[in-house]
Amino acid sequence: MIVHWGLHSYIVDYLNLCFCLLGFPSVSISTHRALTMVGFEIGDVPFNADGWGPPESATSAASILNHPVNVPFAPFSRSEKLGRIADWTKSNYNNPNRSNNRNNNPADSAFDFTTDDSFAGGFNADDDSTFRLVDGKPPPRPKFGPKWRFQNNRNQLPQRRDEEVEARKREAEKQRARRDRLYHANRSGNNNPRREAAVFKSSVDIQPEWNMIDQIPFSTFTKLSFAVSEPEDLLTCGSLEFYDKSYDRTTPKNERRLERFKNRNFFKVTTTDDPIIRRLANEDKATVFVTDSILSTLMCAPRSVHSWDIVIQRVGNKLFFDKRDGSQLDLLSVNETSQEPLPESKDDINSAHSLSVEAAYINQNFSQQVLVRDGKKVGFEEGNPFAGEGEEVASVGYRYRRWKLDNDVSLVARCEVQSVMEVNGQKSFMTVNALNEFDPKYSGVDWRRKLDTQRGAVLATELKNNANKLAKWTAQAILASADMMKLGYVTRVHPRDHFNHVILAVVGYKPKEFAGQINLNTANMWGIVKAIVDLCMKLNEGKYVLVKDPLKPQVRLYEVPADAFENDYVEEPLPEDEQVQPVENGDAVEQNGAANGVEEKEVKA
Repeated sequence: MIVHWGLHSYIVDYLNLCFCLLGFPSVSISTHRALTMVGFEIGDVPFNADGWGPPESATSAASILNHPVNVPFAPFSRSEKLGRIADWTKSNYNNPNRSNNRNNNPADSAFDFTTDDSFAGGFNADDDSTFRLVDGKPPPRPKFGPKWRFQNNRNQLPQRRDEEVEARKREAEKQRARRDRLYHANRSGNNNPRREAAVFKSSVDIQPEWNMIDQIPFSTFTKLSFAVSEPEDLLTCGSLEFYDKSYDRTTPKNERRLERFKNRNFFKVTTTDDPIIRRLANEDKATVFVTDSILSTLMCAPRSVHSWDIVIQRVGNKLFFDKRDGSQLDLLSVNETSQEPLPESKDDINSAHSLSVEAAYINQNFSQQVLVRDGKKVGFEEGNPFAGEGEEVASVGYRYRRWKLDNDVSLVARCEVQSVMEVNGQKSFMTVNALNEFDPKYSGVDWRRKLDTQRGAVLATELKNNANKLAKWTAQAILASADMMKLGYVTRVHPRDHFNHVILAVVGYKPKEFAGQINLNTANMWGIVKAIVDLCMKLNEGKYVLVKDPLKPQVRLYEVPADAFENDYVEEPLPEDEQVQPVENGDAVEQNGAANGVEEKEVKA
């Protein structure tokens, strides 16, 4: 196209406007004339009817003479984004889950064209991927080192405290691993989910000719309640020695060695072998006859875990509750209610049977050591009914007491007290028992360290591990109307020495207050006795046995032959290889005597 002079004014104005926008100087009139003379040609400006910018067709783009071919319409500087303003047609913009996604891709923005080929993406993509801002902030200071530690805790030594914490963690891990090894070693297999099923057996072998009459779960015992009147003393026998108050000041720092009393005889005579009970039965003084150890076993049955059995004889209109010869009722359980399993091997000094023998041995010697042995005694109406003439017996007093259960049924029980003490000029009777520690690793509480500062924690641990034994001792003290019950804490000289022991402390409690602390309800105890007596009074004359199930919290009542548990019916003794082998002859005889509990001689009525 040839520019004519008639169009000078229009072209001059157009070029001046374009040059001003591009930063060039304006075109003068002489320039116009030069253009007219040379013949300046301006290409066609195509019209894009579909949108902004030049058309996308190659024909139109090629028609632009002053524009290179295949060069996108886009700026070449990062600071000038003069291409498309926004693209609202991207699929990710209308995604409904886009607002909930916190990790949105910046490339999904409607204002980003870095991935668009038409927007210089061919040569800017690599530069954008490698472009990073320089972080001018200083690196963070590490929170360790001597300066940081002592600025926060200047009065402490964190490094020493960390070492102590790590040492405690390592020790706890060792103890946990040891318990796991003992736990797996003492179980016969992995298919035993309950500790009772793996450890305990029935106290008596159930014979096939026995007839089961009733089965009572312990859940029914906990709901029973019966209020009984004050008891009546029918007869008192035996003699008591005074309690030595100096033992109340015993501490782990001034411990006392436990002595052995080999010359004193201890009697654990069952109900029907008691001459006083026979005499009271002949005089028709009561309907039910029992001893305090058997009665406390019934009262505290819901707390028991080990199996036990009681022989019941119905003779006429009377009931006699007996124990078998060599019954477990003569022994004292150890860690019966603990969750930590004991070794099952009988030759282990920490097995359940060995600990029961040791506990009976400790309890008998402790009850005689805390007395004032100066010859002064408090005598009762009659002497010891089980002792021979000139025989030295242990300090014990028997109180034959009667409770009225209803208009037709009354109960007589032989109750025991071990010592007497003068308080304000009056004699106060007391029971004496001993708790024994065999290995602190089983209980987790070391008595030598904790008795002085945390005596409550030691007692709480014993209440958890020996709930049944402590409840039975408390029930016996309440039955005997003892004014005080003394509990001694006796431990081994060495955890592997089960013959030598020391007394660490002696604590006294009032029986009724202590019963409240251990949640022992007197009304519930008598409710259990009343229910069992009512059940047995409906039975025919004969012999029965009440057995605690070793696996389940329940008792079963069996009818047995009349000659059951007699001399020709006694179970066979254990083989010699399964019996506990003593280390010393003298101590072995002493412990066997404590285990049997009953003097091996005929008691004449």
